[in-house]
Amino acid sequence: MRQLLVVNPNTSAHVSTLLLQHVQAAVGSHVAVRTATARFGAPYIACEASYAVAAHALLDAWAHDLAQPGPAPDAVLIGCFGDPGLMALRESSPVPVTGLAEASFIEAARHGRFAIVTGGERWGPMLQRLAQALGHAHGLAGIHTVAPTGAQLAADPEAARSLLAQACRDVVRQMGVQAVILGGAGLAGMAAAVQPQVSVPVIDSVVAGAHWALRAHPVPPERKVAGFDVGWVGLSQEMAALEVA
Repeated sequence: MRQLLVVNPNTSAHVSTLLLQHVQAAVGSHVAVRTATARFGAPYIACEASYAVAAHALLDAWAHDLAQPGPAPDAVLIGCFGDPGLMALRESSPVPVTGLAEASFIEAARHGRFAIVTGGERWGPMLQRLAQALGHAHGLAGIHTVAPTGAQLAADPEAARSLLAQACRDVVRQMGVQAVILGGAGLAGMAAAVQPQVSVPVIDSVVAGAHWALRAHPVPPERKVAGFDVGWVGLSQEMAALEVA
């Protein structure tokens, strides 16, 4: 059975539970999904500082998971719409790695130009920068951030669905896009709820990440074993143990 590791780079156990539920439902019973939760950092990533710390927390949670008994993962999914630490983990991992944002960009681009709807105003420039780095800036028509953060939206699903549906309709009308990404681990499942009210496909970032895990990845990682190419000072034992001589 294939093994998929979903790493939640924030400290919220609730988000990890939500990720496990929705990713497992999307991949089916022939893939074993497990989650690893950040051992330090922010309960919700919503600014540059928490994003920077989340990249470290991601690497630490991944290294900690690898140190546990049991099967190694066949792929790793970063369970945050923003993909903190993506390039660092991809460099260090012997198996394919992506994040919710990159997987969503790939899926949305199949429909044409797309927009992003997400929670938390500070995410706007951060996601624009990520799209540029990943080569998707040309397909991204715009980013609409609603005032509540993803955590606040998840705490009031009924109000969130109404707010997000209106935001999706607005970007379709204003930007003329062919798809809308509803981004955020805490928004898992909401795309299906708002889809009947929106005239173009609404991409659930968590489901997009799960679909990525099911596909073959033609370019395998160059690294054969997990490891870092530097020696660490003052970091966790699990990270230090993965130093490559």
